[in-house]
Amino acid sequence: MGEAMDARVASQRYADADKVRSFIAEYVGIDAKEVTDETHLTDDLGLDWLDQLELMVLIEDEFVGVDFFANTTATQIELVGDLIRLIEHRNAAPVRRSAA
Repeated sequence: MGEAMDARVASQRYADADKVRSFIAEYVGIDAKEVTDETHLTDDLGLDWLDQLELMVLIEDEFVGVDFFANTTATQIELVGDLIRLIEHRNAAPVRRSAA
C-alpha cells in the first residue's frame, strides 16, 4: 500500500492558476480559454454539488499540497477563482510542523 501512495504523490504536480483552469476545463470537456476566475461552477459549468465534490477531490489528488476540506467546506466554493484563491492561500501559508 505504501508503494501506491508513493506513486500517487510522485505523480502530483505543483498548482498554479493556469494549470488549475486547464484541469477544470479538461474535467468538464471544454476549452481552457472558457474557464476564468469568474466562471461559476454550477451556472456556467453545469456542475452539481456531487460533480464539484468529485472535482475538488481530483484536484487534491493532482496537485501537491491542496486540501480543500481541512479549513473550508465545499459550499464556500462557487467560482473557479474561489478554488484558485484557496490553493494559492494554502501554498503561501507556512507549513506547520509538530513539536513531536
